[in-house]
Amino acid sequence: MESFFRTHKYLVGHVNTPVRRGLMDEVNWDDRLIGIKGSRGVGKTTFLLDYAREYFGADNRECLFINLNQFFFTERTLVDFADEFRTKGGKVLLIDQVFKYPGWSRELRYCYDHFTDLKIVFTGSSVMRLKEENPDLWGKVMSYNLRGFSFREYLNLESGNNFPAFSFEDIIKNHQEIAKSICAVTKPKAYFQDYLHHGFFPFYLENRNFSENLLKTMNMILEVDVLYIKQIEQTYLPKLRKLLYLLSLSAPCTPNVSQLSKEIQASRATVMNYMKYLKDARLVNLLYPSGEEYPKKPSKLYMYNSNLMYAISPMETDSQSVRETFFYNQVLKDNAVNEGIKNSHFMVNEEYPFRIEGNMKFKNNPDFCYAVDQIEKGEENCIPLWLFGFLY
Repeated sequence: MESFFRTHKYLVGHVNTPVRRGLMDEVNWDDRLIGIKGSRGVGKTTFLLDYAREYFGADNRECLFINLNQFFFTERTLVDFADEFRTKGGKVLLIDQVFKYPGWSRELRYCYDHFTDLKIVFTGSSVMRLKEENPDLWGKVMSYNLRGFSFREYLNLESGNNFPAFSFEDIIKNHQEIAKSICAVTKPKAYFQDYLHHGFFPFYLENRNFSENLLKTMNMILEVDVLYIKQIEQTYLPKLRKLLYLLSLSAPCTPNVSQLSKEIQASRATVMNYMKYLKDARLVNLLYPSGEEYPKKPSKLYMYNSNLMYAISPMETDSQSVRETFFYNQVLKDNAVNEGIKNSHFMVNEEYPFRIEGNMKFKNNPDFCYAVDQIEKGEENCIPLWLFGFLY
């Protein structure tokens, strides 16, 4: 136990990445069992350590960070460890890599029921269905999603500013005033292309080759998160990797399931299941008409964020595809995004038909909203594309 205290002190004292203020303020820290989900690489571990540093500090032994991937937990049960921790004055247990521990949901439920003086915050993969696949936690765990950097977070970090987030309705109704206030302080367009290329994942801050690191992360998502959690045999990994590659080359696209099943030598049902797994892993996004969802075939498939597009096929990245992918990714967090109607790309909240444009050289339809790339400030129904990166 003492070694874990020393590890906790060391880690909390060496966190240099920016605090994810939005989710930090969103979480109700009074709850006793909290799950933080997110895809690999978005900073879940750092988020736990930021919480420990902000609320407890490096020398406070009431809060402890542990990683269930450590060999220590091949012999020691989580329940026994949590019980000993609380008897020594522990109040908050931060658990990383929870899915690596067999029976984790059952033991978390035991801790919740029997250790009422202990709060547990744990991280999990976005592939995990915390409540649906773990009935032990139903009605007990409060779950939150940690996403990669929004353009706002990236811009704040790179420019040294502290711009707030805005709701979708705020941007629709007040985009001219919002853009004017931001552009009076900095030039968002000067940072936008870099964000599209590498700004979504916090590890771009590390002194390593970003594209290689991202490709490694994507493979880890497939090999560990998807195969391990969904209990898929390792022999099927090449099919899953090939499917992701084929989809990335044509995205955004209407997936031809029959052709894909021939390409990867798998049944149509398997292809549909794999696409769902890729969506849960936040490698792709599936776009449906209003009122439809999986298991129906999506009307269109997008990569989850534009960074993935540049990493997989940098020489074949289409500017319009990148723009649409960015819009879908940023707007989807707190809004319903469906297939567009009447020649629009997207329908947002079943009310706003959107077209995504590269510049202002188009015939304006007053019934549409436009997210336009090559403008700094908008007018009427034409809104700068970059401003939709300020939604979180």
